[in-house]
Amino acid sequence: MSDAPIVRPLPVSGFPEWLPEVRIVEQRWLDTIRATFERYGFSSVETPSVEALDVLTAKGETSQEVYTLRRLQADADDDSARLGLHFDLTVPFARYVAAHFNELVFPFKRYQMQRVWRGERPQEGRFREFTQCDIDVINVDRVPLHFDAELPRIVHEVLGTLGVPPWTLNINNRKVLQGFYEGLGIGDPLAVIRIADKMDKIGPDGVANLLGAQAGLDADQVRACLDLAAIRATGPGVVDEVRRLGVKSDLLTEGLDELAQVLGDLADLPTGSVVADLSIARGLDYYTGTVYEAKFVDWPDFGSICSGGRYENLAGSFIRRSLPGVGISIGLTRIFAKLLAEGLLPTGPASPADVLVVVPAAERRAAALATATALRARGLKVETYHQPDKLAKQVRYAARKGIGFVWFPPFDEGREHEVKNMATGDQTAADPAAWHPTSS
Repeated sequence: MSDAPIVRPLPVSGFPEWLPEVRIVEQRWLDTIRATFERYGFSSVETPSVEALDVLTAKGETSQEVYTLRRLQADADDDSARLGLHFDLTVPFARYVAAHFNELVFPFKRYQMQRVWRGERPQEGRFREFTQCDIDVINVDRVPLHFDAELPRIVHEVLGTLGVPPWTLNINNRKVLQGFYEGLGIGDPLAVIRIADKMDKIGPDGVANLLGAQAGLDADQVRACLDLAAIRATGPGVVDEVRRLGVKSDLLTEGLDELAQVLGDLADLPTGSVVADLSIARGLDYYTGTVYEAKFVDWPDFGSICSGGRYENLAGSFIRRSLPGVGISIGLTRIFAKLLAEGLLPTGPASPADVLVVVPAAERRAAALATATALRARGLKVETYHQPDKLAKQVRYAARKGIGFVWFPPFDEGREHEVKNMATGDQTAADPAAWHPTSS
């Protein structure tokens, strides 16, 4: 044995990894999400894991989240590879659209299911590496507002199909916030939006303190901002609640009209599943209209499980064309890990195989392999046992991996094949050319 020190084989904090019986469920989730996105006509794209740093920082204050790349053997003064791992999928998508503008058909509807990386402190619901599932619609000059309602409708279908516990999609419009703040005479509305976005983390009192200390708001302005953030409504009646606050501006009116239309388009969804929540701000600077944030009902302090919004000119950072878009992201890893931790995620088998073909004896291995080949040719997933152990040991192996059927090829020439149903214990004769799991 080597005298080298033993390295503890622990995963890096914030970089989750699953056992096979959990990973198989995650893959099924991904298949369900993919199929739903495609039913609505969204096309799959995949962008590189890395982007140029000037792309990643083109919009918004994101530099603290970005992992940069540098070769281990790079010279101390080598700064030529200005690359970073993408921290979301929206900015890379905008760059992708600009790069392939002449080859795409608009409006371009894409979905993207990839890992992203953020330099955050690991804690419940926050990871350094995680999977996001995004859908976006981007178009030249204008994206019809009905897409702002279609995207949350798709998310509602996805999470419902996956059996995710009760959750609420909260919707706001950045024009409402910005227009309201402008109506209050606030000179830097975007700075106030960034502070308002901290409501979940520091609460109303913490936001009030920052609005005064950092944004320079007076007491009346702070109170008005908190009154706006306190508004919740399940329908277009939210417009009247905002107007009762007595603040006016053209941008506020435009934002309220858009918010009312989106809520109206989603009125057929179950009551309470969509809520106008005027505390939702979404801190990234590139959002300009509708914004989304979904949360679990039973775990209100847990982070958002879906988020997104409308951006008017994110792709315009890379091309001299107006390319507005709207998108929403499902935080797959955050949802998945929470349900697993709460014991609400039934795990799958440790193997994807439908059938284990036993090897009765060394001289019958060729017959076992031929049987497995015949079953695979008919679309079944089949594992052949690795050596001619005792049959009881081979059956136990199938049980431990959750394989539903054990196939016994003939022990001697001229005898019948048999298959054992591991759930019922029944063992019957079977023909590799005709047998199917539903027949046992």
